[in-house]
Amino acid sequence: MNRYKKVLVSVFGATLLAAWSMASAQVTPFYVGTSIGGSRVDACSGLPGGTSCDNKDVSWRVFGGYQFNRHFAVEIGYVDAGAIKITGLGVGGKVASTGYDAVALGILPLDESMSVFVKGGAYSSSSELTSTVGVSADESQTGPLIGFGAQFDIDKVTGVRMEWNRYMEAGGGVLGEVDLDTLSIGFFIRF
Repeated sequence: MNRYKKVLVSVFGATLLAAWSMASAQVTPFYVGTSIGGSRVDACSGLPGGTSCDNKDVSWRVFGGYQFNRHFAVEIGYVDAGAIKITGLGVGGKVASTGYDAVALGILPLDESMSVFVKGGAYSSSSELTSTVGVSADESQTGPLIGFGAQFDIDKVTGVRMEWNRYMEAGGGVLGEVDLDTLSIGFFIRF
């Protein structure tokens, strides 16, 4: 039994060493990442006098993708765009938005570690209205998504990116047809 344990530990150790050396020598085209930043919804114009509107909040996104070559990748993600808050006329409320997106990225390498990209695709999101007087609503919507950004590869496996995204007509029935913009910085890892 003791000999069996030694063989098992040796095989397990050799497997881990081989996996680590393969991961550091050759990275697959798959990647995952997360980003955090700010969101802004174009929804505060046209409100009655005496109404305040806070249309900015913290947003975050998790994403995963596949890079086919140096110039093209596809990506899916989940985004929490935060909420806008409106108060006035004795009533307060907020509209929170979350959703999923799928995009294609066109990538232009500037050198071995720096590149810029543009993206286009679609999203599906949900906006939820809650108010201080008990009124609530929940709407789902889909629409186009565009964006651009830059990324820096720290090494073969890890990198950082900064990007701007616009979710068009993201308000749905709750806010009307308004655009949602996010500006974020993120971290990704290839595996």
